[in-house]
Amino acid sequence: MTAPVFVVDSLRLEDLPAGEYVLDGPEGRHAVSVKRLRAGEEVVLTDGRGRWAEGVVEAAEGKDRLVVTLPDGVREEPAEQPRVTVVQALPKGDRGELAVETMTEVGVDAIVPWAASRCITQWKGERGLKALGKWRATAREAGKQSRRVRFPDVADAATSKQVASLLAEADFAAVLHESGDAPLSVAELPAAGDIVLVVGPEGGVSPEELALFAEAGAHPYRLGRSVLRTSTAGTAATAVLLARTGRWS
Repeated sequence: MTAPVFVVDSLRLEDLPAGEYVLDGPEGRHAVSVKRLRAGEEVVLTDGRGRWAEGVVEAAEGKDRLVVTLPDGVREEPAEQPRVTVVQALPKGDRGELAVETMTEVGVDAIVPWAASRCITQWKGERGLKALGKWRATAREAGKQSRRVRFPDVADAATSKQVASLLAEADFAAVLHESGDAPLSVAELPAAGDIVLVVGPEGGVSPEELALFAEAGAHPYRLGRSVLRTSTAGTAATAVLLARTGRWS
């Protein structure tokens, strides 16, 4: 899928009179004024939740309206199996957006921001809501850039106890940690269900958190000999999991 992707709020057959869709607002402005799309060019419209349609530009009107025909109607891409969720400890500065961007490009299905005890960054009040909004906006833009039609869910920030509950419900639960006896590349993975992976902060997962997660059924695994930063570890680990589960085959 190489055509540019644009996000629409709703993509239902009843919203498409005569098989046409008018892309306007910020997405229409980007298509007309930034991408400078013209009649005859191909696009993909998606709601980011799996519904999508291939379209052909009929006309560009003004600075922010693109009239698109959808010859093949609306399709739905099923959710990938197994589903991969990364619990990402809050990094410093803009490295959180970097982690979300690259994990989205790789193919993660869900991201859970985690306020680990050793995180220097803490999301509180308006600042926390703003940071969460940036993560979600980053996932949306990275989903478009990587030509995805099902964008990752970015959950509200979770406490360690909430992460433990998520791990307890998973079909495979792991914590990236140097104490792991085995590399993630040899772990026995399910063919379907939920995989949940915890990526700790720069200061590492605390012994108390490690014990809490172990009680929930999560085992420690390592990636390799080198130690990755928290903003890159989730992306590398997701790539390992997707290759191992066959989702990249």
